[in-house]
Amino acid sequence: MNNIAYINNQPYEFVPGETMLSFLRRHKGQQSVPTLCDAPNLDPFGSCRVCCVDVALEENGRTKAMASCHSPVSENMFLYPDSENITALRRNIMELVLSDLPEESRFVMDEQPTEFQQVVQRTGITEVRYDAPGKNHFLPDTSHPYMRSDLNMCINCFRCVRACDEVQGQMVLSMAGRGYDAHIIKGMDVSFMESDCVSCGACSQACPTDAITDVFQMSELIPETVTRTVCTYCGVGCNLDVASRGDEIISITAPYDAEANGGHTCLKGRYAFKFYNHPDRLRSPMIKRNGTFTEVSWDEAYDYIVTQFNRIKSNHGPDAIAGISSARTPNEENYLMQKFMRAVIGTNNIDCCARVCHSPTALGMQRAFGTGAATNSISDLEYTDCILVIGANPTAAHPVTGAKIKQRMMKGVTGIVIDPRKIELAKYAQYHLQLRPGTNVAMLNMLLYYIISEGLEDEEFIRNRTEGYDDMKAEILKLDMDELSEITGVDKNLTREAAIAYARANAAMEFHGLGVTEQMQGTFTVQLIADLAMITGNIGKKGAGVNPLRGQNNVQGAADMGCQPHQGAGYLDVTQQEINQRYNVFYNREVPAEVGLKIPEMFDAAIEGKLKALWLIGEDVVQTDPNTLKVMKAMDSLELLIVQELFMTEAAKHADVILPGASFLEKNGTFTNGERRVQKVQQVVEPLEGTKPDGQIIVDIMNRMGYPQPDYTPEGMLEEISQIVPFFAGITWENLGTNGLQWPVKPGGIDTPMLHISEFNRGLGKFTFVDFRESNEVEKYGKDYPYIITTNRELEHYNSGVMTRRTGNVEILTEDVLLINAQDARKEGIQDGDFVCVESPRGKVDIKARISDEMKPGILSSTFHFPEVMLNIITSDEHCSEAMCPEYKVVSCRIRKSKGKYRKMMEAKEKI
Repeated sequence: MNNIAYINNQPYEFVPGETMLSFLRRHKGQQSVPTLCDAPNLDPFGSCRVCCVDVALEENGRTKAMASCHSPVSENMFLYPDSENITALRRNIMELVLSDLPEESRFVMDEQPTEFQQVVQRTGITEVRYDAPGKNHFLPDTSHPYMRSDLNMCINCFRCVRACDEVQGQMVLSMAGRGYDAHIIKGMDVSFMESDCVSCGACSQACPTDAITDVFQMSELIPETVTRTVCTYCGVGCNLDVASRGDEIISITAPYDAEANGGHTCLKGRYAFKFYNHPDRLRSPMIKRNGTFTEVSWDEAYDYIVTQFNRIKSNHGPDAIAGISSARTPNEENYLMQKFMRAVIGTNNIDCCARVCHSPTALGMQRAFGTGAATNSISDLEYTDCILVIGANPTAAHPVTGAKIKQRMMKGVTGIVIDPRKIELAKYAQYHLQLRPGTNVAMLNMLLYYIISEGLEDEEFIRNRTEGYDDMKAEILKLDMDELSEITGVDKNLTREAAIAYARANAAMEFHGLGVTEQMQGTFTVQLIADLAMITGNIGKKGAGVNPLRGQNNVQGAADMGCQPHQGAGYLDVTQQEINQRYNVFYNREVPAEVGLKIPEMFDAAIEGKLKALWLIGEDVVQTDPNTLKVMKAMDSLELLIVQELFMTEAAKHADVILPGASFLEKNGTFTNGERRVQKVQQVVEPLEGTKPDGQIIVDIMNRMGYPQPDYTPEGMLEEISQIVPFFAGITWENLGTNGLQWPVKPGGIDTPMLHISEFNRGLGKFTFVDFRESNEVEKYGKDYPYIITTNRELEHYNSGVMTRRTGNVEILTEDVLLINAQDARKEGIQDGDFVCVESPRGKVDIKARISDEMKPGILSSTFHFPEVMLNIITSDEHCSEAMCPEYKVVSCRIRKSKGKYRKMMEAKEKI
């Protein structure tokens, strides 16, 4: 029998290439060998030597002490992890380490022992023979809202430095000094708050002594329970271990065995959870009477809603009612919301925030491939030779995936960034194609042109697996590269080099975000991205594919569940007779067969008086949707606006009825991340008194309107969903396990990490040619409004910031700012920190300037995290011509130094 090594003379099988430490722990348990410098998500380091084991080449033969963390095990090797020699060695090492700590701290044993204290306890050492005073000269660092350090407790294991380097890639921590004076520093020996720390907490989780920790890990409360759940912020789908005691959440860490995030998370996932019991949480249903909200019972709120729905449906028909579901809520709740609208109300007027972010992705990829979801898994980054990032800023918006991309680029993988901003990844990419906003189609056509003209097509893939190539090629070769270079503002030679690099890679992996979708030609851009992947054969293999970076945590799932007006649960076309009949039978109701209203159409219909009622769940359309004044008018034109929320959002202020929902920490269900991974969301604490899980609220109203729906449970809902959504056929609550399953999932729980391996969902992949068209916004207003402002997202906040503004994140990033090039600032007489009036044809806002080299002259950028600015007052009604996704990324405007009331108000606020 091959691959056999021995532990204390007993034979065990090893995996080729496995380290001794992994081998020993796999067979003898995690605690079988103590370590100090080793961590599951870090490369072997071998500095502490506590993990040493005796190694012999024959049974009871002559031994040699070897560091098990980085030494590979081999055939017929004999390991003795606890020999007398090793026990003495470990005690001596630990004694030396302890001598470097303050005397009063050496043998302290907390009620929750640190990893270091556990190793001290395991080695059995109780005294230090060396006459050393230990460290006592470092002042604790309490400068940061979350991060803390007391370097007197540091054992110089380098785990924090390596976590910062290897996991996050931020390079903030390093070692300074020599010998006894060796110590960890942040940046150029500054505080956490002054450094470039991104507050991911990787160093805190890695530190074995609590020399670096955080305000939550320092809690004296001992957790009763640790619950595994999934983060509520972005589409990465990070798993979280949430420690709680009773109904109080103590801290959050990232489980090392999580396939989605592997022991890492960002500051939002790890630290921004205190919103869950914030005093601002809504705690009672409310009805607006005479312009004032009045708290009412749940029964009264339900009775009012049902009465109004029945009245409106009777007087104006079911299509006078609409619903907007939430990509922040689980699949099961989204499924129930679309079912309510279709089976109970009788309308297809159902949509969700996927409309305003990734609807062009779904439509474009469905046209090209037959499936509108990521083709590959994030883990494929380990196999790629080239990473293409288009219209996305992953290190800010999808931080864990962004860190992985950054790590690969830092290690030499070819990087191509196509973005108007000089985003962080642009620093590490070989090619940054800094195009003008709105010119993605022109840029992609240039890339396709050079791939064809250089003869770099994958002819076999094109011949066997695609259609429409010859027509596309003929149109591409007619294009003038000088003209497109002028349109995009990118040198054609640089574009040619990037195209060749992408095409020559053995495997090239594409990622795109809202900079692709939130434009007039968004759907067409996605189709051209598909062209780019197909022309080079980068589909159906590891390290390749087209991989949208989904915005919110469950954008993928909300669309999967049917929260869109043209497709029901499972992306089934509601207008097809066969599909319609299937829904009729399954829901035991006659379901409408006409396409319903998309979100922008709902607003228009409300203003026109055709739409009378809207049920809005978990989406602040007033702050986040474009053309704020129009959205407010639409809300105020309704006879009935129901807002189901955690907080009194800008949209909730316009409501007739407010229903207090539950946060992700207070409910059960599933989220589907950007790689189609369906994962368990598990309740950590009970819903706040007076609130209810959103799924149960929908069920309650369904029953009151005469539709029998069992009480909400994730098990029951998944059983129902699996019968109507084809790619959920094999999903049950039980078989999701710890890391979930990637759809499509066949009966028996067999999932699909990669799509389109041998055949596309539509049969043959479809090539499409699309010519560039200037945005209507620029065509109509560019002369009088010569600047273009594009919206973005910052790391610390999420969309409208409703949750993060109620956490310590608001101490790190306190306001929205306007990024402006120095050349434009000089021309307009604007200095850094000045308030700037930004005006578009829709209105104007005042916002503080930050002079930056991120933007080219003529291009501005900002966020809409804070309601004080309400940036979407200036954004437009323009949208993707195919999917009606708003064009947030191309807004014509003009600027001047502000003299308005807002500037004075903000200055007064700062003084306070």
